[in-house]
Amino acid sequence: MSLNYEHICREVIAIAIHTADYIMGERGRIMAEQVETKGLNDFVTRVDKNSEKMLIDGLEKLVPDAGFIAEENTKSNKGNVHNWIIDPLDGTTNFIHGLPCFCISIALMQNDEVVIGVVYELNQKECFYAWKNGGAFLNDKPIQVSTATRLKDSLLATGFPYYDYKWLDEYMNLFKYFMKNTHGVRRLGSAAADLAYVAAGRLEGFYEYSLKAWDVAAGVLIVTEAGGKVSDFEGGNNYIFGQELVCSNALIFEEFQLQVCKFMKPNHSNAP
Repeated sequence: MSLNYEHICREVIAIAIHTADYIMGERGRIMAEQVETKGLNDFVTRVDKNSEKMLIDGLEKLVPDAGFIAEENTKSNKGNVHNWIIDPLDGTTNFIHGLPCFCISIALMQNDEVVIGVVYELNQKECFYAWKNGGAFLNDKPIQVSTATRLKDSLLATGFPYYDYKWLDEYMNLFKYFMKNTHGVRRLGSAAADLAYVAAGRLEGFYEYSLKAWDVAAGVLIVTEAGGKVSDFEGGNNYIFGQELVCSNALIFEEFQLQVCKFMKPNHSNAP
């Protein structure tokens, strides 16, 4: 089945914006008793579930044979070739607390390759998107990663672990290193936004562990189409389903990835 990636991408954008209108209409209406807990510090609301259903209703018409890998599991049939990977509200904790950074993240995977990615940050109405070999865009304007050449001149982002503490000591040591040897480290609360901001050159790099495919699938395509590089901590390709990711512009990537590997995987043979 041959797909017109650009056409489908623009249809996905329209679906995301429509769903965003619903989400923003619900902002401030979530009561504490309406928040469910999926795990330690892992929250879900009716807005997450309803918005996911809205996305699925629209997306399943675009690629009839596609399955879904969705955070809230409102539909979970796996396709043989095509699969949508969606997070209806990346940054639920921010949304619950009224903090203005949360996103819709939608990716289309063809076999083992992401071919369409859309990240819509609702508060600023910023739509970051890309399709395979088509470049990366923000609200119809081309974007590229930054041109910083040294890690010490870079602004980074990460996510703090909120339930998986197996690498907490290593993570904190790495965090301290980057605090002392870069322009700083930011924690936005949405991995999708972090990736989009790397693609747009606002951040030089991003790293995190315990990530899920729906957190990163759309963003990694946008980063690579914007000229950036992505890997797992060890420099390999298991970053969509492998629950760890490092990305940056191509100029600092080697230095950045090696430092992440050195602290987070100290026994790996490629660590300096």
